[in-house]
Amino acid sequence: MKTFYSETHRKHYPPFEVFDGGKRVPYLENPDRMDRILSALKQKDWAEFLEPSDFGLEPIYAVHDKDYIAFLASAWNEWLDSDPEVAASPETHAFLPATFALRRSPHIPSTLLGKAGYYMMDLSACIVEHTYAAALSSVNCAVSAAESTFHTQLSAFALCRPPGHHAGVDYAAGYCFLNNASVAANWLSSKGKVALLDIDYHAGNGTQDIFYERDDVLTISIHGDPDFEYPHYIGFADETGAGEGIGFHRNFPLPAGTDDPQYLFALDEALEIIRKFEPQHLVISAGMDTFDGDPLGKFKVTRNGFMEIGKRIAGMRLPAVIIMEGGYANEALGENIVTLLEQFK
Repeated sequence: MKTFYSETHRKHYPPFEVFDGGKRVPYLENPDRMDRILSALKQKDWAEFLEPSDFGLEPIYAVHDKDYIAFLASAWNEWLDSDPEVAASPETHAFLPATFALRRSPHIPSTLLGKAGYYMMDLSACIVEHTYAAALSSVNCAVSAAESTFHTQLSAFALCRPPGHHAGVDYAAGYCFLNNASVAANWLSSKGKVALLDIDYHAGNGTQDIFYERDDVLTISIHGDPDFEYPHYIGFADETGAGEGIGFHRNFPLPAGTDDPQYLFALDEALEIIRKFEPQHLVISAGMDTFDGDPLGKFKVTRNGFMEIGKRIAGMRLPAVIIMEGGYANEALGENIVTLLEQFK
């Protein structure tokens, strides 16, 4: 299986994030996650590692707002220029706003911090010096995997970091800055109908936002019920699309404690919806934070569960673009994602 990966992700490593209640903690979405996955993959003779191609900005602009991309590209240097304390010790800082737009119909402010509150949804989307470069390389991994799958009709893996499914048209959120899976799915959509299945523990709010009024990309997310889980304000079962997209988005919000049988029941329903849609292409947002014991999840999916999830999705006989999202139980992360991937070889 072709695996697209770039070392550029290591340059994105914020020194902290802010949890609920204002607690500063070490950044959970860190390079160790990739090291665990790489270590597990390198033990498999079927994993072929490739550098991503550079697709430029056009595939990104097809999904994301250009002004938002300009903000991501310039925010760190603007902040560095405006604050002597940050300039003196940039390695101890992360760029975060103190206020956030409610997003009813706000104006976009002209000041840097005002823009930050407009373009950032929460306190885990921390920007440091090379965040933008890492996000670009992550997107290129995703589109490279999509291109490979399209030409070979074989499944491919995009080992993306930072992840992407919380990033919307014009906002960063939940460790995500550019929506890797959505850029890949949109790239494929010019070549036929696409189904995007999100199996990360958290609702794919950014993906939902991007495709909500479209009927050429079916989006499905299976996740912790936002009534108790991040991102809280999106991902409910009654959100099924709008305009031309009515009926082309489905959420499966599941309760805390969801185990293998409960998860697989929801997955089977999701796969039946995909079959009826009859897509030519399948994109999977593969988060492993459904794992029992993940520090950011409340599900109890086991490694055997991941094997069965992979087996059932692969059984659809659609070449899959598998894109790495979350998963923070680092000691188990490598084996978990490899267990899923092995079903697609």
